[in-house]
Amino acid sequence: MSAPIVAVCIVTFNSEKYIENCLSHLSRQTWPSIRTVIVDNASVDRTVKLISQHAYPAKLIINEVNNGFAGGQNQAIAEAKDTDYILTLNADVVLDRDYISRLVKVMEESPSIGSATGCLKLSDAPHRMDSAGIAVNWARRAWDRGAGEPVSNYGSAEDVFGVSGAAGMYARRLIDDISIEGQFFDEDFFAYKEDVDVAWRAGNLGWQSWYEPTAQALHVRQWQSGAQRKKMPLSIRRHSYINRYLMLIKNARFSRRAFLKLPAFVLHEAAFNAYYLFRDPRVLGAWAASWNNIMNAVRKRRVLKQMELMRK
Repeated sequence: MSAPIVAVCIVTFNSEKYIENCLSHLSRQTWPSIRTVIVDNASVDRTVKLISQHAYPAKLIINEVNNGFAGGQNQAIAEAKDTDYILTLNADVVLDRDYISRLVKVMEESPSIGSATGCLKLSDAPHRMDSAGIAVNWARRAWDRGAGEPVSNYGSAEDVFGVSGAAGMYARRLIDDISIEGQFFDEDFFAYKEDVDVAWRAGNLGWQSWYEPTAQALHVRQWQSGAQRKKMPLSIRRHSYINRYLMLIKNARFSRRAFLKLPAFVLHEAAFNAYYLFRDPRVLGAWAASWNNIMNAVRKRRVLKQMELMRK
């Protein structure tokens, strides 16, 4: 039998510092059947030129406007519709030679695994973790498992809530199953938390996510501190803020235990929003600016509930 085809989908935006190294490491992958699709989101630096001149073969789609991570990845996924697996890859990630082969092997052996990730380490501190998958706590806050911790703490393969879109492998069977209105990544999210939304949706529909520590990669974490994040454009900070509530509207399911924690949840949210009120009040304008997206999330929640009911 022929090897399953893996499409590596990269979305670039002013990525000239990273893209050549990313592609060079892709060229060394041991998996025999790889196609690469790159969607450039209207870069104004040398990104497109460097991709075009690089020896690594890739299909390049050039957008005249920035469609965001979600929109760009959906474009790339659509271009690679005849492939078996999709690896969403950030331009600032470099993969070990067997990253793809190790994840495909795990997912081929367990069809219930719809997404998988390897051990992502910090590029400037390879002994420290960047991400061992996505975790979510009782307050419905998501974070990268192990971020900043010793890599040695994450040497065991295990189930996780979800995978980071920085280097996440998704099975076509998952993509076809959980897409809503033709979108795998919700384009209302534009940027940030779209991978958490996918993970939550997949979990609600019965899919498994997996962390495989033997597949390793390095990631440049570009926005680590609060001070760095404040340098982001206001529109991006607003997306990062409001997308959490879009996720809650679409995906949160409230058990009896969750209702018992409701007072603590309300206090938690009040403190969270008070922080923005005093430290970055313009971010709260996301509620008005994103009203259409909020209504879309309500509609998509109904669609997702129907999908869940059909599984029972």
